[in-house]
Amino acid sequence: MRVMVIVKASPDSEAGIMPSEQLIRDMGNFNEELLKAGLLEGVGEGLHPSSKGVRVHCSGSQRTVTDGPFAETKELVAGFWIWQVKSMEEAIAWVKRCPNPMNDDSDIEIRPIFSMEDFGEAFTPELQAQEARVWAEAKKRQTK
Repeated sequence: MRVMVIVKASPDSEAGIMPSEQLIRDMGNFNEELLKAGLLEGVGEGLHPSSKGVRVHCSGSQRTVTDGPFAETKELVAGFWIWQVKSMEEAIAWVKRCPNPMNDDSDIEIRPIFSMEDFGEAFTPELQAQEARVWAEAKKRQTK
């Protein structure tokens, strides 16, 4: 099972306050543990504050762009990993070992990632082949 592990933003992360050297070291060590355990599929990455981002709202064929910052800090994402785990319980056990990613209280959300099989009959063989081609090309580009 693939999961996205999402680090929620905090007032400090939204203010652009960078982590301490110790937290960077602790997270690096944690990432090495994940790698050695064979779980790490996507490198853990932090995101800039929402003030540097935009949102694009889609309504039918219309697109509306809104510049950040965005108000609800607790709903924003500050960073993420992609893990391959055996179960949600395994993901939870690893998150419990994670250094606290914020200077204060923080939340880490774990969400399963859809697999091709989850889409059922709507995901036709033609669409599956297209998806496989796109992912193969994306993986080639990652190794460059």
